[in-house]
Amino acid sequence: MLVGNHHFDCPVFLAPMSGTTDGAFRRHASRLGADVVVTEMVASGELATGNLASQRRLYRFVDEAGPFIVQLAGREAHWMKLAAQQCKAAGAEVIDINMGCPARKVTGGRSGAALMRDLDIARSLIAATMEGADGAVTLKMRLGWDVDSINSPELASIAQAEGVSMITVHGRTRNQFYEGHADWSMVRDVVDAVSIPVIVNGDISNAANARRAMEMSGADGVMVGRAAVGRPWLPGQVSAALNGREIRIFSLEAQLNILVELVDDACTLYGRSLGVRVVRKHISEYLETCDHIKDDVTRKSLKRHYCRIPCPDTLIEELNNFPERCDGSRTLEVAC
Repeated sequence: MLVGNHHFDCPVFLAPMSGTTDGAFRRHASRLGADVVVTEMVASGELATGNLASQRRLYRFVDEAGPFIVQLAGREAHWMKLAAQQCKAAGAEVIDINMGCPARKVTGGRSGAALMRDLDIARSLIAATMEGADGAVTLKMRLGWDVDSINSPELASIAQAEGVSMITVHGRTRNQFYEGHADWSMVRDVVDAVSIPVIVNGDISNAANARRAMEMSGADGVMVGRAAVGRPWLPGQVSAALNGREIRIFSLEAQLNILVELVDDACTLYGRSLGVRVVRKHISEYLETCDHIKDDVTRKSLKRHYCRIPCPDTLIEELNNFPERCDGSRTLEVAC
């Protein structure tokens, strides 16, 4: 399948996640084997009117591989068109439209998954984005607003008719948020409704359940989201397994080196004071899943310790000291 001008047999995407898939994290996921990475959700109106924080979400390190995909969200066709034009001018090869975000802050503004409740508005936004992008447009959605209004096949058909080239479906409704388990089998109804590629998303955390998700959905590829936070190597490992390549295994030392580089890149992107705070979510999630930590008491202590360090240099030093701290025997006190 084609994503922009790039061909993939069985692509593994890094999902767009607000506050997470910034340029720093995308850089590492990309260089560690993710086939496709997508920016954080960018509010179209804010981007089009020059909001600096929105513009920073377009930042891309020079060694990020694959197609440059920007995800836009919005409710007004005018802003979606202008924002798509701005993304195109910034080098975006593909514009992804967000019609799946369940957050109340987004749906309360009648954007994200709220658009699945008004397919006429959804159609107008797709058409406006297509016009502004003057190139490939994709769309990400949920199964529907709730279990009584499953309309993802209908929205997918509308999107295909308007020229969208790929659909991603998270196997939950908006009202499920992230509760329970994604229903990959229901994504098959979207696969059956359209002829364009479909990507399955939701609860994909390893190669085994990625294969299961594809079998149940009939999708053309998978999108890894929350499981990759703090583990930028994960999408690449899943891609290697699905595409018959050798799976890279990262030692503790290698993992820590990646996190150190991520701290550096976050500071480059945001400045030292903000960068060290932004990267904490990745440090916290890494510690939550790290199997080198001896017990839950030590894990909780380490998370509290690492996520309170205000200085990037000290955080990097403490990451280098992490192997000695895993057993909980060293006192967790630092100065900055």
